[in-house]
Amino acid sequence: MKYVVILALLALAGYGARLYLSPAKASYQYRTQPVTRGRITASISATGTVNAVEMVEIGTQVSGTIQELYVDFNSPVKKGQLLALLDPDVLRSRVEESQASLALAQAGAARAGAEMTDAKRGAARSRELWERKLIARSEMETAETRLITAQAGLAEADARVVQARASLKQAQTNLSYARIVSPIDGIVVSRQVDVGQTVAASFQTPTLFSIAKDLTKMQVETDIDEADIGRIVEGQRAVCKFDAWPEESFEATVTQKRLKPETVSNVVTYKVILQIDNKEKKLMPGMTANVSVVVEERDDVLRVSTAALRFSPPPEVLAALTPPTSSDASDGTSGLIAFPRRRGPGAQPDPRAGRTVWLVDEEGNLSGSVVLDETGVSDKTWVEVRGEAAKSLAEGQELAVSFSKSEAGSGI
Repeated sequence: MKYVVILALLALAGYGARLYLSPAKASYQYRTQPVTRGRITASISATGTVNAVEMVEIGTQVSGTIQELYVDFNSPVKKGQLLALLDPDVLRSRVEESQASLALAQAGAARAGAEMTDAKRGAARSRELWERKLIARSEMETAETRLITAQAGLAEADARVVQARASLKQAQTNLSYARIVSPIDGIVVSRQVDVGQTVAASFQTPTLFSIAKDLTKMQVETDIDEADIGRIVEGQRAVCKFDAWPEESFEATVTQKRLKPETVSNVVTYKVILQIDNKEKKLMPGMTANVSVVVEERDDVLRVSTAALRFSPPPEVLAALTPPTSSDASDGTSGLIAFPRRRGPGAQPDPRAGRTVWLVDEEGNLSGSVVLDETGVSDKTWVEVRGEAAKSLAEGQELAVSFSKSEAGSGI
């Protein structure tokens, strides 16, 4: 009996030592996402700036001092309405100077005309006397030369009259430019001058006002990366969101894809124009728009989470899975459930990486994997499943997206 007790104590001690010295066994809990059916909308995101469809910059073609302003910011204006007035005194004096120059040129032309008339009579008289042999031939030729000179003088005087008349017309036009008028119906978006300010139009036309023709129709100018521009076509639908209206989405339409490239920091982009309705006039020029251009949209498709495609099983769990015994099963390209073979040292990367989803059974354990041999549209959250994989996956099946680790048992 004593020996039996001793043997029992030794067995119990050995079992306890085994439990104490054995490594802890890890268990895993998997967070899952089911296979579902629904809509997938693929879109291209970008940012842009809101502007009026037609914006006119109002400037001045003459230099001067702003004498009067008749409109301000947000003022509605009509075509031909007076916006501002430059000091007309200097311009008016130039008109008067041009009028005096014209009068002087006209007087010179009259004098040249009289001289030509006198020269013409003298030449006729000299020819008559020469024909009667009463004067020398040289006197007759001198009279005819005087006539030719008088004709040239009259032509020159007439040219001065034309020149003076053109100068007067230019001075009158410049005087009319002192009145800054609106070329369109619209609303004043920007005013860049004040009364008393001097504007100089010597080298370039200064901008005085910016007028938007119609603020009920706006456009968004956005830059699309060259990697995505091929998926943009005119007529596509887009959704715009603005910081001023965070809870509201605005529908837009792609109206133009410009061919001119723009390169910033070695990144090539192309300008895309979207038209957006602004009947309620909530949008203002210059606002930043967060744009999502819908490039593809599909309803009632079998879809899996992109997180499931990024999931990789724990190494020890993957090692414990039974590898397939045949080359056909190890290929996995048919979309059927399969456990991939572990790669040995120096082996090539598995081409199925990033295309495999892992199934979780009702007990919370990995039960197999499915290789997505063909995928469709993706919105960065969901991926459409096609091909043979769609036959292996069913709506409601749970797919692993992440795991957490817990230790079981005791150990050092």
